[in-house]
Amino acid sequence: MALEWVVLGYAAAAEAIMVILLTIPGLDALRKGLVAVTRNLLKPFLSVVPFCLFLLMDIYWKYETRPSCEGDSCTPTEHLRHQKSIMKSQRNALLIASALLFYWLLYSVTHLVVKIEQLNQRVERLKNRD
Repeated sequence: MALEWVVLGYAAAAEAIMVILLTIPGLDALRKGLVAVTRNLLKPFLSVVPFCLFLLMDIYWKYETRPSCEGDSCTPTEHLRHQKSIMKSQRNALLIASALLFYWLLYSVTHLVVKIEQLNQRVERLKNRD
């Protein structure tokens, strides 16, 4: 079950890197290529959304079927295992939230950069017309 968390982590990291590269000032020469690459990757990265929903359901199922360890009903080893399981679930939920947030940011930033380029082209055309 660890492979899907690695894949989701890499996807979130790739999204974060693309958002950073699109928003760094001074990369105007590379921006056009970055926008083209990002726009082409938005549709494949959309698969992150149902994948995150699946993993969220997995976390919920594990939470619901987890044996309870309250009071003196379990040994210290079982209590530690229970605490580790809770921490892993919280970490994985945070990874899901960050992957979804970075996808939304990447989509929004790419859309804004494309709009800015279109407006700049319109301004240039209007200047050339006058």
